[in-house]
Amino acid sequence: MSEHATHRKIALITGANKGIGRAAAGQLAELGMTVLIGARDPRRGEEAAAALRAAGGDAHAVTLDVTDPATARAAAEQVEERFGHLDVLVNNAGITGSGQVTPTDAHDQVPSSVDLGMVRVVFETNVLGVIAVTNAMLPLLRRSPAPRIVNVSSAAGSLTLNSNPDGPFTALPASAAYSPSKTALNALTVQYANELRKDGILVNAADPGYVDTEINNHSGFLTTAQGAAILVRLATLGADGPTGGFFSEGGPMPW
Repeated sequence: MSEHATHRKIALITGANKGIGRAAAGQLAELGMTVLIGARDPRRGEEAAAALRAAGGDAHAVTLDVTDPATARAAAEQVEERFGHLDVLVNNAGITGSGQVTPTDAHDQVPSSVDLGMVRVVFETNVLGVIAVTNAMLPLLRRSPAPRIVNVSSAAGSLTLNSNPDGPFTALPASAAYSPSKTALNALTVQYANELRKDGILVNAADPGYVDTEINNHSGFLTTAQGAAILVRLATLGADGPTGGFFSEGGPMPW
């Protein structure tokens, strides 16, 4: 408990050893926050944390598999023991279920032929994992004077965009796993925001945009730093900031 008296804000990011999560961790560290790198693989988590420390940031690895509630509870115990509270939670860990392929090649997502097991795996990470981690961290967030929760969603979860026959998703295979999981995450974000509004906890969903990462086989046109910008913005909202919203760097996203 030697670090309870620190004046640094404490931020935990799941799936932060690479990609958008890693970029967000770097940007929050640059803002002076202590960043906790949540990662399933302890080695990769520590490598990412070490790189941030070498760049002058205060970063620590936390072993966390969002599909395993026991590791979420263990991570919460570690944060409590070392820092006593948590200011920012970024639920970033997510999967498509299709592996490292471009969205145009994700034909295993077609609803009429999708594998139910794959759908369950995607929802386990993208939706149930967010519940497990958020609920484990809520007691620590309640101790913060300005707690913020950011759920990393996607434009692919927008019903408005997906239902538009002339919209951006028309040329892609219809998705029965990834897109619905992000739609569910958006709905979950609103429900948490409604419950936690009275406690001053701001909860929002973020659309990073089409970012160059492994999840889309590096077909994205935005850098991870560009994609992380909206996560950082929502993680650092003032007391008068929105809650229960869905935002990209360009502003509110359609539900």
